[in-house]
Amino acid sequence: MANEISCDTCSNYVYDEEEEGYVCDVDMDEDDVARMSLHMNRGCPYYSLDDEYRIVRHQM
Repeated sequence: MANEISCDTCSNYVYDEEEEGYVCDVDMDEDDVARMSLHMNRGCPYYSLDDEYRIVRHQM
């Protein structure tokens, strides 16, 4: 899939101690989840690049 984005680099992909694994930390309702599962090849609309240097570059 050309537009597929890896969750590993998303800032919304966080470790959940209760689940003992990584989960998407976006507050989605059932409609959002269904829409995403139908259109998996479009990429995630909630994807946010986990760029820890973004703030530093902005200050320069």
